[in-house]
Amino acid sequence: MELKPDTKESRFHPETCEDPAGIYAHIPFCQSKCPYCSFVSYQGMNLSVKNNYMQALKRQAQAMACHPWSKGRTFHSLFIGGGTPSSVDSEKTAAFIRACLEAYDFTATPGKKPEVTLEANPNSLNGDRLDRFRQAGVNRLSIGIQSFSDAMLKNIGRTHTAREGFNAFESARAAGFKNINLDLMYGLPGQDSAKWEKTLQQAVALAPEHLSVYELTIEGNTPFAELVRRKRLDLPHEEVTLSMFEQAREILAVNGYRHYEISNYARNGFACIHNINYWENGSYVGLGGGAVSCFSGVRIKSEENPVRFTQMIDTGRMPFKEAEFLPLCARFRETVIMGLRMTAGVSNSRLEKRFGLTPQIYYGETLNRLLSQELLEEGEGRLRLTHKGLLLANSVMAQLV
Repeated sequence: MELKPDTKESRFHPETCEDPAGIYAHIPFCQSKCPYCSFVSYQGMNLSVKNNYMQALKRQAQAMACHPWSKGRTFHSLFIGGGTPSSVDSEKTAAFIRACLEAYDFTATPGKKPEVTLEANPNSLNGDRLDRFRQAGVNRLSIGIQSFSDAMLKNIGRTHTAREGFNAFESARAAGFKNINLDLMYGLPGQDSAKWEKTLQQAVALAPEHLSVYELTIEGNTPFAELVRRKRLDLPHEEVTLSMFEQAREILAVNGYRHYEISNYARNGFACIHNINYWENGSYVGLGGGAVSCFSGVRIKSEENPVRFTQMIDTGRMPFKEAEFLPLCARFRETVIMGLRMTAGVSNSRLEKRFGLTPQIYYGETLNRLLSQELLEEGEGRLRLTHKGLLLANSVMAQLV
């Protein structure tokens, strides 16, 4: 029987989760902002703003290492995203990375180096930059290829060419990177299944260790959202985008990639540690403008504007802007919903250990209905999306909020 909303909170015990944490650092500068992008990013900022921001980011990292959230805790990953992190002064980025690796306890995986990911655009990479990043400690590169079609790249406002995408990957390999992710997008304006298959085949021919495959989503307050409103954006029909999702699963499986999260595929041993921590609703420190920190049900967001962010750091203030205190029931729901993004699903025993409750008890009839509709399945102590559920994931998640 499903618990009444006013009785659910009393069934939880205080959350217990002593797992290692991750660190996310946001560098919000771009050469130009893509028309579909809703992330915190800025184009046209002058060099002094960028340099001052990078100095402030480094100081924030050092200060947060002394925060109660960080002291005494081990970390397994550092993920530097944006924006376009590879577009700022590479020496300053390298100095920031070294400062993080020195300030935090990255001994979560004894005998192994922490996973250090840097996002990059193809046209902002060259041999010297790549060497600096690798020497500073970056051991995982995530390249925003999106497509190997010049026409598709133009349609989504990207500033690089297909050839620059190939060159960036080859340069990364030559620089010694042995863990490379390629971001790809489908459901693009003017794209059909044949064009999508060609990009997939070109991607697997390069043999990256990891592929992130995202459907184009139209976010509010973006140029693409306005074009959709005016019916001036030629997007594929929903049936076509679903078939593109299936194409990716089939082609990547044949080529040795395991589908481990709705949008992510990896060779054995190369699943993204940082992102798995996020999908498991683990703890993480957020550094930089607009970044979010999350520990034990407390979520804090930083000031987004890079100039104000820098000013706050320069005057000795933490740039915290918004704080949210999540009740245990909300934290439990988030953990289930995020965990179901992974093809392995969520562990009933781990949820019970962490919260004192399982999805079966919490969701009751809602869960039974999703099971009977074959959108979810149970097995080996886990709850996961079925193949049908993967195709209708947004609908399933909405029923579990």
